Amino acid sequence: MKVFISADMEGVAGVSSWEQVTETHPEYPPAVELLCKEVNAAVDGAMAGGAKEILINDSHGSMRNLPIEKLNPCASLIQGNLKPLSMVQGVEQGHDLAFFLGYHAAVGSPAAICDHSYSSRSLFQVKWNGQTMSEAALNAAVCGHFQVPVGLVSGDQETIRQAQALFPGIVTISTKQGVSRFAACHRHPVLVREEIRQKAKWAVEHLDQACLFCMKTPVEMEVTFTDTARADLAGLVPGTIRQDGRSVVYQTPGIVAAFSVLQVYLLMARSLPA
Repeated sequence: MKVFISADMEGVAGVSSWEQVTETHPEYPPAVELLCKEVNAAVDGAMAGGAKEILINDSHGSMRNLPIEKLNPCASLIQGNLKPLSMVQGVEQGHDLAFFLGYHAAVGSPAAICDHSYSSRSLFQVKWNGQTMSEAALNAAVCGHFQVPVGLVSGDQETIRQAQALFPGIVTISTKQGVSRFAACHRHPVLVREEIRQKAKWAVEHLDQACLFCMKTPVEMEVTFTDTARADLAGLVPGTIRQDGRSVVYQTPGIVAAFSVLQVYLLMARSLPA
């Protein structure tokens, strides 16, 4: 039994601002500690449920957040940026189940902590085949391509609502209730970690109830950027069709191809100043 964990940061209990998830800010180290403890709770629960191998993908920002010496030694860690599958790098290695920890809601979601979709600075919206895609949806589509179901999602209440709509019956842990984009009513981290531990165990024991998220192919991807300059850059990618001032459309035959083009768009867009 192999479990894959994609660990983001904005959805962790106790986190409610960009400052807490920015490496250069004094509030970042305590937030990393909170993240690490939630990841370890998931590892502990998965092992108690019968998992034999666990792979963690550090999935926030530079993707160099988790201090490996503080992680449960039963798990392996993928760390660093420029990964072909980004937040779900490693899921292609034949895993049985995926967990999404510390996730956040799609850009434009009301009362959702630090809502964005892969880049708050560059992307306004991503649609695949007309469906608005959060990070959870994009990553789950890649997992589904590799026949890996998503068994557990944690994050704020809006993230959970979106996950339940996307994956009916999925195991979820609500870490906080958003008040605004940068304010939340948090559950105590100790209680959240205990719930993660228990539900991770249950998810592994009930693998047959996990949700395999499969997008139809081919994929028509519509990306709306935060400004026209980023759309100008995206238009340089062969096959890209300019839709309007801030939007482009790209058609691909498969999930991974669409995801790869999106990563290229992001890398190009991030080269421009905010």
